[in-house]
Amino acid sequence: MKPATFAYAKAQSVAEAVATLATHGDDARIIAGGQSLVAMLNMRLSAPSVLIDINDIPGLSDIAIEGDSLKIGALVRYTQALRSPLVAEHAPLLARAIPHIAHAAIRNRGTLGGSVAFADPAAEMPACILALGGSITLSGPDGDREVSADDLFLGLYETALGPSDMLTGLRLPLHTKESRVGFAEFARRHGDYAMVGLAATARARGDGIADVRLAYFSVGQCATRATGAEQALAVGDIEGAVAALETDLDPTGDIHASRDTKMHLAGVLLRRVAAQLSEAPK
Repeated sequence: MKPATFAYAKAQSVAEAVATLATHGDDARIIAGGQSLVAMLNMRLSAPSVLIDINDIPGLSDIAIEGDSLKIGALVRYTQALRSPLVAEHAPLLARAIPHIAHAAIRNRGTLGGSVAFADPAAEMPACILALGGSITLSGPDGDREVSADDLFLGLYETALGPSDMLTGLRLPLHTKESRVGFAEFARRHGDYAMVGLAATARARGDGIADVRLAYFSVGQCATRATGAEQALAVGDIEGAVAALETDLDPTGDIHASRDTKMHLAGVLLRRVAAQLSEAPK
C-alpha cells in the first residue's frame, strides 16, 4: 500500500512551520526523521493533506546546557544523542535507553523530539523524559511555552500539543552526584518494541534514595508513572513497591503477552531497576 496524495512544504524556520500548521490544522503533519510517520502514511493510518518538513530549520539539532537544564533540540537524532558527551554526562538515562531503540538505521534517522511528540506507548523516550521530570518546549502561534512531561502525555498517541503547536525542544534537569538512574526493558528480540519497560530516576539520601520517579512503557495508553511503587521504594520497601504495581498499572493483554505476564514482567523489571538506583556511580 502507498500513501494517499499529499502536498509537501519545506519549512525554513519555526515560525514558517507553525504558520503552515495554523493554516492547515489537523490536515497537516510535521515530518523530521519519519521513522513512525512514514509507516503510518504507507498503511494509510494517517492521510494528511500536507507534510511539513522541518529538517532544514537551524538550531533544532543543537544540544546545549542552558542554566540548570540540558536542552535537546527536536531534530537531535538518537545516534547524535548517544555520541554526545553532554548527554553522557548530564542525561545518562538517555545513554542507557537509546541502545535499546530499534536498530542502527532507525537510530540514525529517528529524532528524540519526534518520539516524544508521537507518544507511542511502547517507546522508550517518552518514558525517559517522564522519569527525568523534564519539560517540553512547544512553539505555537502565540509563541513558546513549556509543558511538564507529567502534563504532556494524555492517552494513546495523544498529547497536550495543539493542532498548531510544534515541539521544538526538550529540557532535562542536569545530572548531579546525588542523581541515580535506572533502565530495563524486556523484548522478544533486540530491536523489537518492549513488552514491558521501565525508566527510573532517584536522588541518593543517606543509605537510601528519595524523589523516586518510575515511568513504565508498554503497559498502558501512554508512558505511566507508578506513584504507589515510587513511595514504597523511597522507604526501601521493594516488595511493597512490587505489590503497589497492582494499583499503579493496568495493562491490557495483547498478541505478545497477557495482562498477567505484563504485570509479572513489571515486577521483575522493578527489582532490577531498584538495584540500579541503589548503585553508587562509578
